[in-house]
Amino acid sequence: MLHLRVIAPPELRDDLVELLEREPGVAHIALHKQAGIDPAGDLLTADIAREVANDVVEQLKALGLADRGAITMEAIDTVVSKAAYRAEKKAPGDPADALVWEELIGRTREESTLNLTFLLFLCLACLIAAIGVITDSTVTVVGAMVVGPEFGPLAALSVALVRRRMDLARRASTALAVGFPVAMVVTALATLAGEAVGWVDLGNLREFRHVDFIFQVGPLSVVVALFAGAAGMLSLVSAKSAALVGVFISVTTVPAAGFAVVAATTGDWDVVAKSVAQLAINLVCITVAGVLVLTVRRGGTSNRLMRS
Repeated sequence: MLHLRVIAPPELRDDLVELLEREPGVAHIALHKQAGIDPAGDLLTADIAREVANDVVEQLKALGLADRGAITMEAIDTVVSKAAYRAEKKAPGDPADALVWEELIGRTREESTLNLTFLLFLCLACLIAAIGVITDSTVTVVGAMVVGPEFGPLAALSVALVRRRMDLARRASTALAVGFPVAMVVTALATLAGEAVGWVDLGNLREFRHVDFIFQVGPLSVVVALFAGAAGMLSLVSAKSAALVGVFISVTTVPAAGFAVVAATTGDWDVVAKSVAQLAINLVCITVAGVLVLTVRRGGTSNRLMRS
């Protein structure tokens, strides 16, 4: 369940209480009159089933509370209450299948912000990927896949396309458009520095048999990226974060960027082109898969609400 907190003007008090009382899947309604200081107003709390969260939030926004008050929600780990059990039974659908849009938008917005932390993680991931390429080490390349933070902006871009949120789309696109070039430049400088001091001896990249899959583009590249993108989005909307690790080590985004940089330092432009193509294919396919999953889940949610 989710814990809902609403601060609202006193004149909306009766409407709010009536709204929550008639909504299936709502329990533990509490009203604290004039408890709000900034913004001023009444504080109303309730516990709501995930299945009805979208409907409740939309009705609250229709009352103008996003502008005149505040709406916050947070997940509840443990609930011991017969009233809560009854509310969940009344709610249509299953909690694991419920897609809470505001929760998903908030999560992806945070993970798609271009900041120093995002850049550092992406730079480190590309550096690790380059080391994996140079040493022909699959294990090191897999480590780079796990470290890479690029799935956050890709998921945000999928959400933005489905919800038509241009602000979120700009944020995610900026993170990707700035992050990858910066990380690749840093990796190129580090690779050149390693060659200059004799730490790195690249030789012929095409002889690296353990990591050459990175620049080998084919139909399976599309299939794996689509499946991984779908699994990643499902893990986000269902809060099953354990599946994300499998997503990270299934897609060839950061490794492709790292391989492209290493190949560029040796002048092997054919490998550079193939690596960049692999990167582009994975970015596009992950986003498309996320859009498809969200579209299907949105349709399922709408159908459940109509039946209820």
